[in-house]
Amino acid sequence: MKSAFFREKWSNLKAQIIAPHDFRRLSRQIAHSFMDAYLKDCHYEADYIDLLCEMTTFSEDTDLNGIASRALFSIIIESLCDDFEDLQTDTYNRVMTQIITYCRKLRAAGDLDQFLREFRIFTHQDLLTRIKRIRLDQKQLPRQRDIKKILLLSRVTIGADVAITSVIIQRMAQLYPSAELVLIGGAKLKEIYGGNSRIRLRQVVYNRKGGLLDRLSSWQSVLTIIDRELATCPLENTILIDPDSRLSQLGVLPIIDSDNYYFFDSRSAVSFDGNLSMAQLTNAWLDRITNAKTYRHPQVWLSPADLHQARQLVDQLRSSGARRLLALNFGVGGNPRKKVGHRLEQELLLNLLQEPDTIILLDKGAGDEEIRSSDALLDGVKSSGFAVQNGTFGEPLDSGNSWGVIGLQTRIGEIAAIIANCDEFIGYDSACQHFAAALNIPSLTIFAGSNNMRFIRRWSASGPNSCKIVHVDTLSDPTSIDVEDIIIRVMNARRMGR
Repeated sequence: MKSAFFREKWSNLKAQIIAPHDFRRLSRQIAHSFMDAYLKDCHYEADYIDLLCEMTTFSEDTDLNGIASRALFSIIIESLCDDFEDLQTDTYNRVMTQIITYCRKLRAAGDLDQFLREFRIFTHQDLLTRIKRIRLDQKQLPRQRDIKKILLLSRVTIGADVAITSVIIQRMAQLYPSAELVLIGGAKLKEIYGGNSRIRLRQVVYNRKGGLLDRLSSWQSVLTIIDRELATCPLENTILIDPDSRLSQLGVLPIIDSDNYYFFDSRSAVSFDGNLSMAQLTNAWLDRITNAKTYRHPQVWLSPADLHQARQLVDQLRSSGARRLLALNFGVGGNPRKKVGHRLEQELLLNLLQEPDTIILLDKGAGDEEIRSSDALLDGVKSSGFAVQNGTFGEPLDSGNSWGVIGLQTRIGEIAAIIANCDEFIGYDSACQHFAAALNIPSLTIFAGSNNMRFIRRWSASGPNSCKIVHVDTLSDPTSIDVEDIIIRVMNARRMGR
């Protein structure tokens, strides 16, 4: 048993007061060892997964459990999902079914086990057989049936909901103009979809930093919501679309009767052209299941109040002499691999300010770390002689500058409204690039953190206006990154996009 070495280390660690640092190190060592064996010859070391499951559920301290859970998901699960290859997708399904099978035996998971039994899922093999059947399902949406309600799962991450879910919403609204659209997802969706009166949001929390049972409990919440929705609309008049959602653990967990369930296998490597973006891939899937070829770009439906306040801000700046307004965001959604670093961000700001009468609206991001990083950038701009202001969205500025940087603290819907009123957006691979594409604003994404060509093409922004990328290899040799080279490529790509 290859895991015997780590099992001994885990037994020794449990015998003492566990320090989070030691716990984090061991859980990451085990997760990486699983990937070592898998990458060499596709060997699947199941005992590593069981060991990580034990580490994510052994304690009443949810923070401690979350440490091991993050190692399991960030090192194993996300690696398998990001490759867009059938082999890795099959392995993800195998890992997730093993996790679910482990968890349902726990004393605290009685509800999880009961819900699975109601779907006639009794064994690990039952889960695997179901997801394999779902991925091969070729049924089309019913055109003759009276569909009165469409249930749609959120992708959980905002960028994916813009690139994928918004396309599905538009196509379903066109296909079933009288049906009610019910979107099941997080509260932030109201900020980007609240302007569409056809969408009714049913909120559910998915804890991306929690332990295994926390993540799986979101599925149980979804089932409760669906039961309540079906109480007001019969099953035969309802369909559910699952866009490869984390709420169903990418289709592994059952949601509704299979005759009413439509699963978008967004990680398929064989069903569609590998060069397609997520928006294009979604449209291609919808063409097949609707038997009707059309195309919808990603879309957002922002709050009229947010759009009005953003317009007031922009009008004030233009009346003060600003000729070009740029929206920038250096947030990476908690994924530091997507970030190139402070020096590039600082030099990019200063180079953009070489264009006179340019105002940069810098979204300061979410959380203390991103805000501190943005403040350091603003200090650097100020020390270089440019005007700098700090503000909060919706509050008046101190004065009307026509040249410099304004750091703004915003919510997700507010930065989207700012982007909608600017001439251009620049940032890392994040939700904001998808906002810009959906809002028909020229965008340039500094795409770092992945050298997988299919991943980059899948997640590049797609919209009716110019969507450029500059790829930065931060993985091969981070010490050799040439900031000046990147800046020149950014400036050239911007000129080509105008």
